[in-house]
Amino acid sequence: MGFAKSRILGPMQPLPVLTVPAATAEQPTTETSTTTPRPRLEPAPRDSLGRPLHDLRISVTDRCNFRCTYCMPREVFGRDYAFLPRAEILTFEEITRLAAAFVALGVRKVRLTGGEPLVRREVERLVAMLAPLDVELTLTTNGSLLAAKAGALRDAGLDRVTVSLDALDDATFMAMNDARFPVARVLAGIEAAAVAGLRPVKVNMVVKRGVNEDGIVPMARHFRGTGQIVRFIEYMDVGNSNGWRLDDVVPADEILAAVDAAYPIEPLPPTYPGEVATRWRYRDGAGEIGVIASVSRPFCGDCTRARISADGLLYTCLFASTGHDLRALLRGGASDDTLDETLAGIWRRRDDRYSELRSAETVGLRKVEMSYIGG
Repeated sequence: MGFAKSRILGPMQPLPVLTVPAATAEQPTTETSTTTPRPRLEPAPRDSLGRPLHDLRISVTDRCNFRCTYCMPREVFGRDYAFLPRAEILTFEEITRLAAAFVALGVRKVRLTGGEPLVRREVERLVAMLAPLDVELTLTTNGSLLAAKAGALRDAGLDRVTVSLDALDDATFMAMNDARFPVARVLAGIEAAAVAGLRPVKVNMVVKRGVNEDGIVPMARHFRGTGQIVRFIEYMDVGNSNGWRLDDVVPADEILAAVDAAYPIEPLPPTYPGEVATRWRYRDGAGEIGVIASVSRPFCGDCTRARISADGLLYTCLFASTGHDLRALLRGGASDDTLDETLAGIWRRRDDRYSELRSAETVGLRKVEMSYIGG
């Protein structure tokens, strides 16, 4: 295509050591327009392995107010780390135009991510601009700002939120988020989201051997019967900066066995083809949990996700090393037809299946950082 780029943090870069600028450093945008839905194109494109395009994740910022050790370790993402300049970040209008194009190509679910999406000022205005699209509109957050934002997000048209919470005890949680942020404030955000109608809230717990696996059952216990859904995520080798080792992975079978021993569970069918979490219900009817097992149970064969970084690069795999520059198309005056043809062409050539090919050799490959394109 002539516009493949990458933004990969190599393991040999000098390591900054201080804190990142405050989230409020990001400047507000000024867009006020809304999205006009476009007719869905038929037939919808499928990639080289026959996979349709169903899910779109859009990063609205590469900044975050946490320094989670498996995503943005402080020794790498410190005060001197070069975050994206404001001029390079997609505007709300550019995001809505891209989202409308992807929906026309078959996308049924749009998720706003980061970094931490709620540090992007007035992100609820972006939600309002995307709300007219015929999709499920969701957002993933660390929960730190959710209590104050939940009502506005729901009023703007957001359907659901997913909240990251890796432990219920402050010592473990603060060690993992490395921002001295307490569990109680995340739980308050989850409650505020549920009260606002952003239900069911999904709670993501990344499980790492020797760090928080003893919190699996307490996490399940806490959210049983609440209507919220805990999803346990195997620790993945995303990016280059988290020091991933296979020995750190707690496999799905072990997670499920721990929950089942305390609260018997049984499998549920997927909500839709390509859903990455396997679903399990409590046999006593107290709700459900999910497991995302990219390492021990790769799901590449059903992967229907595309990701757009905050500066407009399209990635067709969470473990990709390069992206396609959509911002250049937008700012270069590309027509809707050109945009559609480009996106469809990229998807049709897609052949990613990293998790199925994962080995000792692939772990060392340079990959885009998760904080840059969302999880």
